Amino acid sequence: MKEKTISAQAEEKVILFPYLNQMNRVCRQAGMDKLGEIIMEKIFFIFTLAGSITIFCVIFFILSNAVPVLRASGISFFVTGGWEEQFFNTWLATTAGTHYRFGALELIGGTVLTTVGALILAFFFGLGGAIFLTELCPLWLRRPLASVVRLLSAIPPVIYGLVGLLVIVPLIYNYLISEELALKMIETAALDGTCLLAGIIVLGLMITPTFTILASAALLAVSRSYQEAALALGVSPWRTIRGVIVPAARPGILAGLILATGTAVGEFVALAMVSGSVTHLPSPVHGLVFLLEPVQTLAAAIFVNAEALGVAPCESALFALASLILVLSIFFSLLARLINRQKKKEAGEVE
Repeated sequence: MKEKTISAQAEEKVILFPYLNQMNRVCRQAGMDKLGEIIMEKIFFIFTLAGSITIFCVIFFILSNAVPVLRASGISFFVTGGWEEQFFNTWLATTAGTHYRFGALELIGGTVLTTVGALILAFFFGLGGAIFLTELCPLWLRRPLASVVRLLSAIPPVIYGLVGLLVIVPLIYNYLISEELALKMIETAALDGTCLLAGIIVLGLMITPTFTILASAALLAVSRSYQEAALALGVSPWRTIRGVIVPAARPGILAGLILATGTAVGEFVALAMVSGSVTHLPSPVHGLVFLLEPVQTLAAAIFVNAEALGVAPCESALFALASLILVLSIFFSLLARLINRQKKKEAGEVE
């Protein structure tokens, strides 16, 4: 009798409060969602903290291993040459532990020349491609072309290096280097097609798709009202692009070029295949022939000489090269972020 009374009371509550159970379920679900949100927040925080600690540990590891050579060489590491001779003499010496003085001027010069040349190519071809994709390309062709550009940016560097070695290097050797020129320059450098020009072309081909994507994003971010106002005033479409859209997108384009610079500085596989991998600094005294002389970049030197990592001075020297690349990459990344932040601030998106 008592059980029936309790059951009747429960049924009465359900009848009197038809949404009571539903409200309880909603409250419990809300509590579980809040708990899940807190748990996921903590998990992401742990992963972020672990990633940050790992990055700082890598930076500390590289810089600490570079200290012996940087301390012994001082500023001469950046302004004097003789890297190849110093490196191999130290590697083969029986008292290698005492030789910590190196000069990387040829490697720094090779990196600067290759990067600047590649950036010039990437700027003109990449910006032209971005303008065509965003402003001039028919709608039916825009999506396939954009997909091709993204695909090109994802191709491994070794593929570009292989194409350069099998196509670009033979073309340079067959059409730009004569026997007389090769004999004339024999005391300066061996001209065999693997040279600064080949490195510039291959590196330019590698970073152009990336810069095209970044420049396209910058152009698309420009308000369409600028274009409509210019066209309403009777300005031609080409003059609108040249005088309104591109100047408005200049900060984003510059940021994309800086990010492409960071990529170019750290590239090594393709350049090691096509640029000659010789620690030689081309001289412009021979005119444009310096483009046909072999070079070696900072990253390529690390790649080529990695087998000497067991010798302490050589290992420290390679870490010194790596620290220079690391500092340059961080600098270019921060500079790009600063430019983007300034752009947003001018647009009123950042207080």
